[in-house]
Amino acid sequence: MVDGDAVELDALAGDAVEEERIRVVIADDHARVRAAVRRALETGGCEVCAEGASADDAVRLAVEHRPDVALLDIHMPGSGIRAAELISRSLSRTAVVMLTRSDDDEDLFDALRAGAAGYLLKGADPATLPGALRGVLAGEAAMPPALVTRVLQEFRAPGRRMFRRTSDVAGKLSPREWEVMELLAEGRSTEEVAGKLFVSPTTVRVHVSTVLRKLRVKDRASAFRVLKGE
Repeated sequence: MVDGDAVELDALAGDAVEEERIRVVIADDHARVRAAVRRALETGGCEVCAEGASADDAVRLAVEHRPDVALLDIHMPGSGIRAAELISRSLSRTAVVMLTRSDDDEDLFDALRAGAAGYLLKGADPATLPGALRGVLAGEAAMPPALVTRVLQEFRAPGRRMFRRTSDVAGKLSPREWEVMELLAEGRSTEEVAGKLFVSPTTVRVHVSTVLRKLRVKDRASAFRVLKGE
């Protein structure tokens, strides 16, 4: 092989690497964590296009930069869960991945409900982070095996998914209306549901009224019966 061929192949290889670079926005209120995450990502061939320290920063930077991945801490000012929901709702091409110290079930399930495509723990080897993000963009779920087990247990738990989502009538409900009714059916108050979904109690009541109208029933108890297929 002549030197010119080698140079050309090197250039092509460089182009291939560049094409595979993942653009990431990081949001975490700890500067040292952001710096460590940036190093791990850039070492692994990712591009960190912006950093923030709050949920508001995360949403603003995600809208501004349109990254491939928004990598969010959960317990940062303004709530990483709230940021995840807003980003997932407004930027369909940006995958949201949580990076947190919390392995709490409530945080995990709230993040998944908010649209997170991955849930990674900060105690893991930082060198695995770029590969995990590439997996998310390839359609894989980025999550430690122990947390995957919890998700499966939650899905299989008795009393879960008490509603029949296959009936013709129930098919009229939106995903958010399902979520509201399922939380209410668990015995939560309107205020508790509002807090969990990061909406106002008035919004919850509007969703309930819409469900009652769609199901042609007068109260929540009747709606629950219809959704259970009774």
